[in-house]
Amino acid sequence: MRAARTLATLDEVDPGDHVCQVLDAADDVMDRSRAFVADGALFGDKVVIIGPAPRTGGEFAQLVLDPSRLEGSLLAAVRREAVSAGREGFRSLRVLHHVTPSGRTERPEDLLRSELELEEFATDSGALVVCAYSGGGWDASTLEQVRCVHPHHLGSRPASPAFQVYRTGKDGWTVNGVIDSEGAPAFGNILRTLLAQTATVRLLCHALDFFDAAGMSALADAARCLPDRKVVLEGTNDTVRLAWELSGFAVRDVPVVMAP
Repeated sequence: MRAARTLATLDEVDPGDHVCQVLDAADDVMDRSRAFVADGALFGDKVVIIGPAPRTGGEFAQLVLDPSRLEGSLLAAVRREAVSAGREGFRSLRVLHHVTPSGRTERPEDLLRSELELEEFATDSGALVVCAYSGGGWDASTLEQVRCVHPHHLGSRPASPAFQVYRTGKDGWTVNGVIDSEGAPAFGNILRTLLAQTATVRLLCHALDFFDAAGMSALADAARCLPDRKVVLEGTNDTVRLAWELSGFAVRDVPVVMAP
């Protein structure tokens, strides 16, 4: 079973991991990620760097895909590289995604969609995906939001966010931690992004520690945005289900199913 965890170094990245590496503004992404790239040769992985060409271009130029020049989406590009890696005899695909505020996914909603797609891709393909964010230049709320959709963390802010939403095989999306008034806006944005891509979003809530009224309101509002879609929460306890009913959300125009 895939599980969230905090990494001490990039040496600990395993197949299927999707890591958020938050760097200080003065950190050089290639210096901090060099071992992850070099380990591709050690383990037989094809390595791809997605981002602006590093200053040490002569060393890594052949590995770099410039996001501004991609034909189609980032997801389509990594899928093509994964297929190519399989044909070429590599064990897996190893992706270093250097995310900058000036990239193609600059808008928060685009960035969130891209990260959720990469999360699903890593789970389904077994690729090793590291998303490196420089701490400088990012809006704090945007950075915290994207951290919520990475099950693995490393960097200057290694502690996990208050809650996480990450893919659990083909079964759905695990939700863990605490969703309160502080995290409710991010939770609502994540749900709206997922609902825009699939008719039924299945959330596995067995590891959800706390879900307050603000979180429930964000869930209801997101579900109402696309009434032809549905959210199913599995593993909710008696208290959560009762609070949902008493809050007036257990009605027909809120397409949410609460299940034990």
